Amino acid sequence: MCYSTALRKQREKIEQRILSQIPAKFSEETTFEPYFHLNGFTHGNLQIITMDNPELIVDAEWGLIPSWSTHNPEGFRKKSNTLNARSENIFEKVSFSESAENKRCLILADGFFEPHHENGQAIPYFCYQPSKEFPEGDLFLFAGLYNELDDNTLTTTILTTEANPFFMQVHNKGKRMPLILDSTYFEDWLDPGTTNQYINEIMATGFTNQPFQAHPVSRDLYKKGIDTNKPYIIEAVEKDTLF
Repeated sequence: MCYSTALRKQREKIEQRILSQIPAKFSEETTFEPYFHLNGFTHGNLQIITMDNPELIVDAEWGLIPSWSTHNPEGFRKKSNTLNARSENIFEKVSFSESAENKRCLILADGFFEPHHENGQAIPYFCYQPSKEFPEGDLFLFAGLYNELDDNTLTTTILTTEANPFFMQVHNKGKRMPLILDSTYFEDWLDPGTTNQYINEIMATGFTNQPFQAHPVSRDLYKKGIDTNKPYIIEAVEKDTLF
């Protein structure tokens, strides 16, 4: 599962970085400001690249609303959690099947948070992909799905898959991880002509080959009434100071 993300870079830096992988720039309507922590349950905006407009980075509310509930999104969200979608069955789930066929997207991030369990307690870990240019975490793209509400607002979900050996150690209870695509699959993921069979192949084998790192962070991440959209929330802490 992936219910919390980060995107700390300024727009200009994101555009410079992403243009080396896919030709997309921020739309004029975007509300994006860099953030250290976005809690999915607030249904705030993620920044996505869609099949419909692959040259633009646009805002989308986190938590996909399927076409049969666009008239009552709040009612749907009270009954269903669509922050994530299990990649293994997106073509079978009625909430995701239509988007899996026709509305796939790439979702921007440069970090995310996963729970690690020890002695019956959950410890939040910050996960990031260091590079030479961005040792604090490079830009990467989740595989996602999206849909439009009746007022043309976009909604989106992050695909997850079975954890690889590294993320099995991090997310050691659920043993899942978000599906972070290798850049070689970006164009195919957004291509309307990509077959369902090939989509399944991408989801099964297309996880990035760039290594990740992770470290424990403050358990403020799990507390209500605290503004965790602050730099400290991604800083490493000693696990024995958390309890």
